[in-house]
Amino acid sequence: MFDPSKTAAFLAAEHAARKRFEPLTGDLLPPDQSAAYAAGRALVALWRASGKGEVVGYKIALTSKAVQDLVGVAEPCAGSIFGSVVQDSPARISRADYVRVGLEFEICLRLGRDLPGLGAPYTAETVRDAIEAAIPAFEMVEDRNSDYSKLNVESLIADNAWNGAVVLGDVTGDWRTLDLSRTPVRLTYNDEVETADTGAALGNPLTALAWLANLLVAQGRPLQAGMIVMTGSSMKTRFGEAGDRMRYEVEGLGSVDLEITT
Repeated sequence: MFDPSKTAAFLAAEHAARKRFEPLTGDLLPPDQSAAYAAGRALVALWRASGKGEVVGYKIALTSKAVQDLVGVAEPCAGSIFGSVVQDSPARISRADYVRVGLEFEICLRLGRDLPGLGAPYTAETVRDAIEAAIPAFEMVEDRNSDYSKLNVESLIADNAWNGAVVLGDVTGDWRTLDLSRTPVRLTYNDEVETADTGAALGNPLTALAWLANLLVAQGRPLQAGMIVMTGSSMKTRFGEAGDRMRYEVEGLGSVDLEITT
């Protein structure tokens, strides 16, 4: 019988030893996504007990169809964010702190009120009034040098969807005046410039929030006021190295800056 605590202990030890991520196998592999989330919660509990702090929000992964097709799923997945890994812009991170650091370019939504079970199922429209702020943000993904062609979603979920850290930017505009399904974004990565829009992740960050709110209600741990939600990247993941500098700008909203040191 599958034991979530056994899988969590294995993953915690793998992280501590900085071992390359390999998909779970045998009796460590969750038989389905429900069991995988149970293992992920057990891993978060171990990290909390070891001093990592409290969970202040959640991230959403697998928001692009291309990555979903690669992993063989038709929907995203989620992981927890610890307050101890959240930084404000301008930020610096050390490349040495990661086995491999993936960088994603996102809208972070901070809630001004709870999204309890009473309101479910949520939609992009019914979560709108719960949003206190929309913030340009980076997510650092610790994929431990995974081979994506071998990845399965149960292993990713059990490993807390690889959240490594979050950097929150400066907000200079009001998101309520924007259409977040198509707001232009601009990334300056060293000397390279890339453009896209905020609809690249599930069509709209509000749709992503609604998906997460429904998932967590079903799991008995609904989103609460003050929590943050990373809604998925508007651009392809980049793998950072020491010396990289980047700025991510959301038109009409603000920007976020990051530098990677040795």
